Amino acid sequence: MRIEQETLEPFEVSYPVELLADPEKLLFLDIETTGFTARSSYLYLIGCAYFSGGHWRTIQWFAETYEQEKDILEAFFAFRKDYTHLVHFNGNQFDLTFIRQKCQDLHLYYDLDQMTGIDLYKRISPLKQFLKLPNCKQKTMETFLGIDRKDAFSGGELIGIYHDYVQNPSEFSRNSLLLHNEDDLRGMLQILPMLTYYDMMNGELRVRKVQANSYKDYNGLPKQEVVMQLGLPTDLPRPVSVFACGCFFHGEGQDGQLKVPLFTEEMKYFYANFKEYYYLPEEDVALHKSVATFVAPDHRTQATAATCYTRKMSSYLPQWEVLFEPIFRREYHSRELFFELTDEMKRDRNAFTAYAKHVLGVLASNY
Repeated sequence: MRIEQETLEPFEVSYPVELLADPEKLLFLDIETTGFTARSSYLYLIGCAYFSGGHWRTIQWFAETYEQEKDILEAFFAFRKDYTHLVHFNGNQFDLTFIRQKCQDLHLYYDLDQMTGIDLYKRISPLKQFLKLPNCKQKTMETFLGIDRKDAFSGGELIGIYHDYVQNPSEFSRNSLLLHNEDDLRGMLQILPMLTYYDMMNGELRVRKVQANSYKDYNGLPKQEVVMQLGLPTDLPRPVSVFACGCFFHGEGQDGQLKVPLFTEEMKYFYANFKEYYYLPEEDVALHKSVATFVAPDHRTQATAATCYTRKMSSYLPQWEVLFEPIFRREYHSRELFFELTDEMKRDRNAFTAYAKHVLGVLASNY
């Protein structure tokens, strides 16, 4: 077994890693194997990145023969005991599963359950369309951020190089294997700024200012919108603009702007217990039976779910799930949901913050 250690200098992570955990308790993990299935392939390299003494460093355990799998696993588990958080890229689907199966096959009684897992892929992949990414591979995210790699081989190409190395060891082969793994580790640190988009959706977003705006659309028709100026929890590494569901978002640095259509019109609030209501066709409204008994029988009918409503002229904002109540609709079968923009809400910055998060989540899932 060969152990390689290196200090990544000069190297700074342009993301506040303390948002994840104490930097000195974070351990970044990436493995290299000769296949996808632990029982039919070999684990030949385990690499970790960690923060110590004010610097980011890497350590790699390299199996120079097939029989050294057990050695590198034992060395890795001895090293990781001082760390509380394990960071990986899609490791739940591969790295961690592979290591667990190898430990079982080699009768090693180790586990990773006591460590808190942070899967970068799992956090970023739901934002694929929002960020206009062709896929969510690590190299794609590196390209998105303008990061260049040094290694010339893919993980698949390195399988043959490793088999050749076992038979005929060479410095070129060993360095190629180690460099690819080191670049994966370095890449994980470098793509941490991608988490700023995750933070934007899940962190302490702040609505700084809210105002209504009137304008004319492309057809010259008058329209209204609510414009929210946002303070984002962390600096976005690249600007992002998204238009979907009639809403527009632009984010740059720690500033964001969110525009949502505002509708001033008559909408309907539908009562749930329609069997307790009469519908008055001439007035086009439902009244509870306790107060509608004075209405002549020929001017009232039993309300149905579709006619059990009251109408209200006001200003409304859209919502895509029930965030604020009461809920208004244009018609009973309408899928679009709205809530009234009341004078009380206009003064409630916390309510607007919750609404901004709601709209951003919709943009991320519907873009």
